[in-house]
Parts: sequence; structure tokens; C-alpha cells
Amino acid sequence: MQTLKGLEPERVFYWFEEICRIPHGSGNTLAISNFLVDFAKNQNLKYVQDDLNNVVIFKQGSEGYENVAPIILQGHMDMVCEKTPDSDHDFMTDPLDLYVEDGFVRARNTTLGGDDGIYVAMALAILEDETLQHPPIEAIFTVDEETGLLGAEGLDCSVLKGHRMINLDSEADGVFWVASAGGISAHSSIPVKRTEGEGIRAEIVIDGLKGGHSGAEIDKGRASAVILMGRLLYGLSEKADFGIIDLYGGEKENAIPKSCKVNVLITEDTLDEARRYLAGLEKDLRNEYLGTDDNITIGINTFDSISADVLHPTSQSKIIFFLRNIPWAIQKMSGSVEGLVETSNNLGIVRLTVDEFTGDSGVRSSVGSAKYDIADRIRHLTEFLGGEYTQDSDYPAWEYRADSPLRDLAVKVYTELTGEEPLVTAVHAGLECGLFYGKIADLDCISLGPNIIDIHTVDEHLDIASTEKTYRLLQNVLRGMKE
Repeated sequence: MQTLKGLEPERVFYWFEEICRIPHGSGNTLAISNFLVDFAKNQNLKYVQDDLNNVVIFKQGSEGYENVAPIILQGHMDMVCEKTPDSDHDFMTDPLDLYVEDGFVRARNTTLGGDDGIYVAMALAILEDETLQHPPIEAIFTVDEETGLLGAEGLDCSVLKGHRMINLDSEADGVFWVASAGGISAHSSIPVKRTEGEGIRAEIVIDGLKGGHSGAEIDKGRASAVILMGRLLYGLSEKADFGIIDLYGGEKENAIPKSCKVNVLITEDTLDEARRYLAGLEKDLRNEYLGTDDNITIGINTFDSISADVLHPTSQSKIIFFLRNIPWAIQKMSGSVEGLVETSNNLGIVRLTVDEFTGDSGVRSSVGSAKYDIADRIRHLTEFLGGEYTQDSDYPAWEYRADSPLRDLAVKVYTELTGEEPLVTAVHAGLECGLFYGKIADLDCISLGPNIIDIHTVDEHLDIASTEKTYRLLQNVLRGMKE
């Protein structure tokens, strides 16, 4: 790991480096939760750690700010764990391998976890700073945000006194988010039957896609490998005689799938036609996604002739039908906020086992009824094909607040600091702000953060200059709360 020593703000990058030494993927948060508790103890700060591993750290207001209304700082401690195909990194045990390049912090061959490790680092730097003027602080560190906002959903907010909150889980410098989408995790399970098949085993892989965050980057027009696989299989069924052995694609509900793999048995006499079809499809897709996914590849590797259990033709048709007809990507743009995606769906994970096909989707919308309509469409499709549907992680949208003193203060401070006005807007991504908005009466909330590019991918990188700018903004907003 290359040290981040010498980067400014020094204490923010010190803590970020310390965090990156601790494995903290979603579902693996006990170690970092205990790290935060130890920090609070060492700083003689009051804290609460719950059974989910959420942590809240409290700090009294500085001199002259003791009686000012408290401010809540909020973000999550878990990260999305993705790595390159050739990486042997173990996210359960290994520290991230950080390095600095061209003004950015990166992690070698893995996601960086700037989302939302940079909040954790900034919050710790604020909490340890005895020179900073600030109101009483209630710093919330939630778990498992990336897998359905589970920590925020389970947090007991009765321990909080604040009614204004700064969330630091956005990734665009100079952009203040003031509303966000709600969401549902939708799960489809379709039973399958198998029959004995004979033929040449072939592995077909769709790869080379950019992927990305299914909320923040769903409007970029990027391809989904699992949706393309549905197209591939449908087209292949017109050209070749094959049976599916297994199917695997995507890793996270909230990440646009970058690759998808299917193993099939294919008859020798249709193999050449299949190769021609796949080569032509690759050419077509590269043309269709020119400028968004220029490096789409479709590879086919063949092996020996074998006998194996493959999907029964009826089951195979059902799976292809599901992949071809599930709602995907943007379903509706907002009619009231220009350029805002209102409703979307991302089929993030597909798996085929011996007797079951499963698909896990992340539904998002800033309109509750539209969110449930997309979920109902997935339910209808699943049940029509003889499957079972379940849903969880149903979280509300964060609604826009017309009267927001906190937003007004942040805009004022940003303008004074930079000489420019920030963009105040809504975001299609799901933020924990929506859950806190429903739990804390009259919550005045804003979300901000430094530039983090390509989050949830192995190309994720954190802008060093933007981090310094955002931290100065946060410090100045806290100072300005005495007025």
C-alpha cells in the first residue's frame, strides 16, 4: 500500500488510510464498527453501538456553540466489494492496496470504498479536532447501506436530538442533493426442469462492459450484460440447437452487470452458425453502444463432446422470456425536475442452479406508486412463468423540502468559498436520507461530497483536490451554524 501521507487535508487522508486497512464490505462490518468505538473511547466521546453494528458518536458543542441546535453528520461504513478477474484479493481479510495517480486516490485491482469511506474519514477528523468551532455533533455511521440501507432502517433514532442533518454520501463536487429515490429489492425464483443432453460443451461470455451504479449512472445509457445475454440466447435459439447447463451474471442489485456467462451443450452441426451469429452480435452491440460501452466482447470457448443435464426446452424458453421481458433501465423521466430519472429497474444478479433460476432486481423511483408498479410488473412476470416473487429492503423516497435553512446556509458558504453557486438538485440513487426523513420529525437535510468517479467498479477513484474542498466546506458550514 502506498502511503497517503502528505495529502491534504492530512487528518482526513490519515483516517481514510486507516479505514482501508480494515476489511469493511457489506455484511462484514464488525471490525470497522469496533474501530469506531475504540476511536470514541480514545477521544473520551459518548457513543452508542447497536446490535447491527451501527455506531453513533456524540461530541459537545465547542465554546460559544454549546446551546446551538445539534447537527447530525451521517454516512455509511460499508463498501461495495468488486475486483478484477485476475485479482486474488480477499475482501474478508485483506487491506486495500492504495496508490495515488494524477491527483486521485485509487485501489489496485479493487473498488476503493470512497463511497462512503470518505465520510467516515471526514467525520473522524471533525470529531478529533479541538480547534474547530461547531455545534453539538451527532455522527452516525450506518452499516449495510449498499445492500438495502439495512443499518439506517434498523437504527433507533430516539438517541438523537438533532433535526438537521448533513449526509456525506454523494459523489459530485459542487452538487447538493436535496431529494432522492426510494427503492425495493425484488427477488424472482423460477423452478426449472432438466433433461439429458448431448453435444459439445461451450462457454459463452459477455464481458468488457463499464457497469456502474444503478442509480447514479442508470442515465448513462450503459449496457447490462444480463439483459444482453437474454438477447443473445433468444437470437442463438434461432440459429443453433443448444441446451443451457448453467448461467451466471452480475454481483450486486445496485450495480449494472458488467459480465454474464452461460454454459451450453450445442450440436456440432450448428456450432459454426452459432459462431457466426455471436461474431455478428458483438459487432452490432459495439455499434449500438458506441460511446458508452465500446469494448463489449462476446467470447465462445468449446470443449469436449459430453452428456449432461440441460434445461428442458420449456424451462429454457421461460428463462429467456424472463430476461427479454423484465423491466430494465429507465422506465420514466421526471416530469417536474428536468433531467432527473424518476423510475428505473436494474436486474443486478442472475443465477441458474440445478433446479432453480433466480433474478435479483433493484427497483427505484421518487414516486411511491411508480415504484410499486414496477415491482408488481416483476411479480406478474415471475408468477406468469410459474415462479415465486418476494421483496424486501423497501425504503422511502427523500422528499424535497421547500423551506430549508440548512440548504440555504450550505449554498451561501459554498458560494463564498468558491465564488460559484452549487447545483441544487435531486438524485435517482437511493440515499439513507429517506429513512431518516421518515424517522426524525421536521428533518432538514442535505447531501454533499467530493468527486468520486466510477463508484462500485474497480476503476473507482477519489479526487484529492475535491476532497480538500469538500472538507473545508463542511468545516465552514459547521462554523456558520452559530448564526
